[in-house]
Amino acid sequence: MTQTSPRDPWFDPVRRRPVPVTLVTAAVLALLAWRLGPRSDLAAFAVLGLAGTFLAFIDAELLRLPDPLTLPLPPALLVLLGAAALGEPDGAAPGTFRGALYGMGALLLVYGLLWFAAPSQIGLGDVKLAPSLGLVLGWLGLEAFVTGVVAIHVLGGLWGAALLATRRAGRGSSFPFGPFMLAGTLIAVLLHG
Repeated sequence: MTQTSPRDPWFDPVRRRPVPVTLVTAAVLALLAWRLGPRSDLAAFAVLGLAGTFLAFIDAELLRLPDPLTLPLPPALLVLLGAAALGEPDGAAPGTFRGALYGMGALLLVYGLLWFAAPSQIGLGDVKLAPSLGLVLGWLGLEAFVTGVVAIHVLGGLWGAALLATRRAGRGSSFPFGPFMLAGTLIAVLLHG
């Protein structure tokens, strides 16, 4: 098994821009802390906020969501949300662990089907990121889940339309979708957290 480190080429977009990455990370974490407060599930959202910021910068530059960041996220979030659920009365804080599992499965299924139907439009990295986003959206409830999915696709659609309108891309062009997946999820968390 190959070990990964911050010296790997996929980490270059983060390493080359320490100030913007640090500022965006601090802003995301501050927004999450402000919106969620000192809750037992804050650690899960903070982990996703940190990893998500790195992933957004990487995907924006390399059109890639690397496995060393996407694959460990679902198990880490499962542990953190499971601990949060156990630490709250009636096993809920504020959502349900069952809702998180449903959200994970639903978003994985949606992006898996999208990738299967149009692999040139949805990357496998997007599919690997989907379970993590589904976990936190499902944890917050059905309204948050729907808001997140809609926000993801509205943001991505607007960006795609802007690229077409300005002739910076053609109909067959691809663009990084991970940042929109993460931004749409953040919007849902801030609205429903």
